[in-house]
Amino acid sequence: MAFKQITKEILKSLSVNKVDIKSTRALANLKSINPLGIFYKKKSYTIQHDSYDIPVRIYYPSHKKTSNKKVLLFFHGGGWSTDSVDSYERVCAKLAKASNHLVIAVDYRLAPEYKFPIGLEDCYAATKEVFRKFSRDDITLIGDSAGGNLVAALSLLANMRKEFKPKRQILIYPALGSDYSDTSPFPSVQENGDDYILTKGKLNDYISLYASKDEDKVNPLFAPIYAKNLSNQPDTLLITAEYDPLRDEGEMYAKRLKNANNYVEVHRIANAVHGYFGLGIKGVLVKETFRLIIHFLNTRENA
Repeated sequence: MAFKQITKEILKSLSVNKVDIKSTRALANLKSINPLGIFYKKKSYTIQHDSYDIPVRIYYPSHKKTSNKKVLLFFHGGGWSTDSVDSYERVCAKLAKASNHLVIAVDYRLAPEYKFPIGLEDCYAATKEVFRKFSRDDITLIGDSAGGNLVAALSLLANMRKEFKPKRQILIYPALGSDYSDTSPFPSVQENGDDYILTKGKLNDYISLYASKDEDKVNPLFAPIYAKNLSNQPDTLLITAEYDPLRDEGEMYAKRLKNANNYVEVHRIANAVHGYFGLGIKGVLVKETFRLIIHFLNTRENA
């Protein structure tokens, strides 16, 4: 069913074409206000990376003592430059409860203060430490939007460095490319890049905030869509949103992973816009996404 006209008009009115980093961060911080947070069982600690201590938070499935050691290692979205573990607290806590997994969320450093590859290296260092503490078979990498980009890049980087090998990754409407111009090869950029909150202009701003130099934009660790070799990648669940400019690059990446003989599931969430996953678990679209995640975990953790 297509969007109702009034919904389209509301989304269009919210679809500004520039990123004001100060106001965008302030808006993201509002999501950190969570009076129900006292009911979540969680633990914060840090992982040292060079001279920086990376903040990490564990969310437990319940307040009861559990011997469950299955882990969802979570990387938040926000265009590499906004949001935090705090602003994703509801998502992580509810994901832990729904999946009966530990959710370990990583607070990597943000652009533009810390440009590529600093955030990615934070994520790599945190992931390496989690692989040291937990069994490889029990760890699944997961991220949405820019977090999905970081997961895909992590898997590529892990395959290059050979220090650990992820078995599973979940990419939720990931940002995998770097060209959001009027000549982008992906139709969804033109179809959905003006009126559905995440605009072409915002995407280009986020890319510019994250990149250290122009050459970064075609580096597969910055934009995984440019990876020439996608062999030996983790089992993948890739979820796209119908009205998302990133939709087609995500589905193309899934196709390329499958063509490289990796296990891939790809699902497009109908009537969804970019960012819907951050709304929590009550919405119908989010419940469907949780269902897909849990099914993927139930089948692939025992594969």
